[in-house]
Amino acid sequence: MANETPTESTLLVGQSGGATAVINASLAGVVDAARRSGEFERVLGLRNGIEGLFQERFVDLTRQDQELIGRIGRTPSAALGTGRYKLRDEDLDRAVIAMQRLGVTAFVYIGGNDSADTAHRLEAHAHTIGYDLRVMSVPKTIDNDLPETDHCPGYPSIARYLGNAVRDATYDTLASPHLYPVKFVEVMGRDAGWVAASGALGISGAEIDLAPLVLLPERAPQSVDDVLASIDADVRRRGFSIVVVPETMRTSSGSHFGGDEPEYVDGFGHPYFPSTGAAMTRLVSQKLQLRARYDKPGTAARMSIALASEVDLDEAYRLGAGAVDRMVDGASGFMTAISRTSDDPYTYDIIAVPLEKIANQVRHLDDAFIGSDGMSVTPAFHEYMQPLLGKEPFPPYGRFG
Repeated sequence: MANETPTESTLLVGQSGGATAVINASLAGVVDAARRSGEFERVLGLRNGIEGLFQERFVDLTRQDQELIGRIGRTPSAALGTGRYKLRDEDLDRAVIAMQRLGVTAFVYIGGNDSADTAHRLEAHAHTIGYDLRVMSVPKTIDNDLPETDHCPGYPSIARYLGNAVRDATYDTLASPHLYPVKFVEVMGRDAGWVAASGALGISGAEIDLAPLVLLPERAPQSVDDVLASIDADVRRRGFSIVVVPETMRTSSGSHFGGDEPEYVDGFGHPYFPSTGAAMTRLVSQKLQLRARYDKPGTAARMSIALASEVDLDEAYRLGAGAVDRMVDGASGFMTAISRTSDDPYTYDIIAVPLEKIANQVRHLDDAFIGSDGMSVTPAFHEYMQPLLGKEPFPPYGRFG
């Protein structure tokens, strides 16, 4: 498609960052709304984010079969492929020229903080040079760390998955605590504790005695030895300990549990460190003389469509469609977001937030959601999450007394 004649009124859409179970629902919303609007002669999808623009790799979405778009909307991962290219200042002219050559009048970027930054900078540069380009961002991140929105698409689904996974791992431990009294569940999440906290969602009410210890960046311990002491006390109290730990967990002084030498640094400059779960498993064995193991759901946790929240899928679609609707009305430089209007019944509005309030900002887990011990979640967190998880997210279990 690199040599095609430019077409007027082209909408360009891309996906960026870590894929989720519902990012394609947002893509389907963008495509459907663009078709309905009658505003665009062509809809192009970027292969692998901004890199696809520079490499002239596109998918023509204009007349794709509607049944296929519907199936794509309920398919996990990113149908266009994602990217982690950090846009440099010297790339701005190149990007804008490439869009002008394609006849792009509107650009939608689906992603997290870094994607919002990319969208914001492109919109500002286009405005500076007098290029009439409307730009909107659609939120996507399992980390749930974008400000100005009640929550982020992808997070309710990974929360549903991890709530079940940690609960099931706990029942596995109950069967043989004499073999492995300590179990770590290592979860994703970078600088905020939202993902780790979701591991406690499956256990409440009559099962509250089974609640895991949850390590949270917002309540980072002074040392690894402090964590080991809490685990030792937990085992002495109830005979086992389940610990949910973020893969990038650090002490309050900034030392990574798994070691301070990153194994990999992505295109956005985010470092990835050795496994926290593996390191803690070794330390429990060495220092507490207890057998331990760790589970790491990994990408399966953020990709599972089988356990995806129907609420999450619907919201992701509406956020994508809402971005196009607002651009058709002339808006530019915003991210669509969710404003909760009621808990019971759960209702919300799709709003638009200026990109400068989103780009490179991090929303941490609310203090009201963290237990007084710093290693648990409060009933308020359960109440906040309950309507987002979909119907009957956790099946009823039974235990002998």
